Amino acid sequence: MIGFLKGKILSLTPECALIETPSGIGFEVTCSYSAYSALSGKKEGELFTYLNANENGVALYGFSSTEEKNMFLKLITVSGVGPKMGITVLSGMNVGELAAAIATSDVKKLSTIKGLGKKTAERIILELREKVSANSSAPAGGAPLPAPESGGEDAVVALMTLGFTRAESEKAIARARANGAESLEDIIMLALRGM
Repeated sequence: MIGFLKGKILSLTPECALIETPSGIGFEVTCSYSAYSALSGKKEGELFTYLNANENGVALYGFSSTEEKNMFLKLITVSGVGPKMGITVLSGMNVGELAAAIATSDVKKLSTIKGLGKKTAERIILELREKVSANSSAPAGGAPLPAPESGGEDAVVALMTLGFTRAESEKAIARARANGAESLEDIIMLALRGM
């Protein structure tokens, strides 16, 4: 599995990067928009990657961060969402916005992504929220943490969708609120910065 690439950027478009590694091999990588933005204007760069092999061939997908890659991996577990649609979703919305939309069941916001219909948006919300709540568990100490303030559960779900534990999520949310975050999006964005 190719999980990370670093090297010279031979060509770059909003959809694809060609990166030559020090070994002289050039990898063509289908990128998210944030990965494209991170590489723009640079001679060298790095991407976290996911290798997809199926009956149609082999493709390499690139991401600007491990959080973005983790969200992609969650997206492609959703019925009807393949790697191409996963990249489309991540190119239409950053990870924090996507997590907030899933946590708040904002079908309308998800449906604004070009190529993502209402039914697929609903399926993403349904399947990712179910997966997150199925993985919810008490922290290692055994005693459950107190319930977060009103609306905080949506933020917890959003952060857990990104791969953080419930305990990590609740602590980060408490810090974000202490720093003045009030709206769900602000809480999630500040919590992500603090993790």
